[in-house]
Amino acid sequence: MKLVTTTKLLASAILLTASMTSFAGALEVQKEITVNASPATTWKMIGDFNHLDVWHPVVVASELTQGSNDTVRVLTLGNGAAITEKLLAHNDNSYSYAITESPLPVSGYVSEISVSGTEDGKSVVRWTSSFDAKEGFADEEAVNTISGVYDAGLTSLQKHFQ
Repeated sequence: MKLVTTTKLLASAILLTASMTSFAGALEVQKEITVNASPATTWKMIGDFNHLDVWHPVVVASELTQGSNDTVRVLTLGNGAAITEKLLAHNDNSYSYAITESPLPVSGYVSEISVSGTEDGKSVVRWTSSFDAKEGFADEEAVNTISGVYDAGLTSLQKHFQ
């Protein structure tokens, strides 16, 4: 009898914790790829906040505006949709940004893209983000959408350096 009660309590605690975690909300996507180029060469390709259209196959244009307190890019996608992103931080091997307007099924999206070196002189490009699903969309749809965006970009980048 005690074992059943303990098992039920443990199961209840696990379910409660899981539901609290999903309610708190931050979904995450983390992708990385190794490319056949030095970190310096790779960063030259992806390190400019206004050059996502150079290496991501879905982005056809990027327009940069700089205000007194912020740097913003408006990305135009192949289907005509626009995504507005604000630069949060930038250094010699990474930058972070937030989506401020987008048709994507995400809200509260913050991301970082970075480059690091390997022992054999190649580069590891890492793209990570946290976000919530936009109201009316399932978590799975939000995660799958961002995963698809990252996979397309990183695969294109890898092909560029073959």
